[in-house]
Amino acid sequence: MSELTYVPLAVEHAEALEELELAVFASISPDDLYNADELRMLAETFPEGNFVVLDDGRPVGMGLGILVEFDFAHTSHALVDITGENGVEHHSIDHPWYYGTDISVYPEYRGRGIGRRLYELRKDCVRRLGKRGIVAGGVIPGYADHIDTMSAQAYIDKVVAGELYDPTLTFQLENGFEARGVIPGYLDDPTVGNNSVLIVWENPDISS
Repeated sequence: MSELTYVPLAVEHAEALEELELAVFASISPDDLYNADELRMLAETFPEGNFVVLDDGRPVGMGLGILVEFDFAHTSHALVDITGENGVEHHSIDHPWYYGTDISVYPEYRGRGIGRRLYELRKDCVRRLGKRGIVAGGVIPGYADHIDTMSAQAYIDKVVAGELYDPTLTFQLENGFEARGVIPGYLDDPTVGNNSVLIVWENPDISS
């Protein structure tokens, strides 16, 4: 099995990472995914907070994000509301929350601890920069199998209770995130009714 390396996002990764997103998130509208130009801008703006997994130089996974203000009193939002038109419009190094905009791994590389390592790198970044934590709109791919029988919030509640398994949300819960409710209209993904789940990890080094 090949040895994987983890590096900061760089401009030269952009084209390959656009292909990765399109392959991994086939049910999501490409308009809601990073394109190569946005990835290049992200690499130039916040490389220390974005991570790429390489297999012999080939990008096979990534964990991306920006630093934002986040209003926990009004959590309904679409991803583009966070990223802005160019992917980094609302980013500032002075903002208190790391917003996870993407985590993706080619299917053939799953089961090798890549996702867990990407979360560790994000948490390390948050601690190093003294930020309050990580917030994101998590995809809930398993909801596609239940969309005709329950609401997205009911599905999330059952996953949190351990009554249902979701390949993404269950993993996030195992990595210390809390699920704080459904986000309707988050992404253009009809397989899950355009729903997502608000997930939060609070930096234990920062007092409330």
